[in-house]
Amino acid sequence: MEAKAITRHIRQSPRKIRVVLDEVRGRDVEEALNYLHFSKAKAATQIEKTLRSAIANLMNKVEDATVNTEDLCVKECYADGGPHMKRFRAASMGRISRLNKPTAHLTVVVSDEKN
Repeated sequence: MEAKAITRHIRQSPRKIRVVLDEVRGRDVEEALNYLHFSKAKAATQIEKTLRSAIANLMNKVEDATVNTEDLCVKECYADGGPHMKRFRAASMGRISRLNKPTAHLTVVVSDEKN
């Protein structure tokens, strides 16, 4: 059994999020939550929230059966690019320079089957 959680419009570039996701992918859920909770990376808080949401989705999916969180693992996790916020800033000699602020969409899938 598996469940998925998606977080959209995270105000960080997908490239920076993928650095933390590579550390979590394939690990047990308890181990991944422990890593994310104590990580100093900004992306770790958003990934932890999404991972906890995926676990809750799995528990709601199988209401009658009991799900042991020790048996769960992070099956897949990936960050896709979202829309860019385009802003402008004053530059020298009366010109403007463009600021491109990227966003990301984060997807986490947890499963009770080992890879």
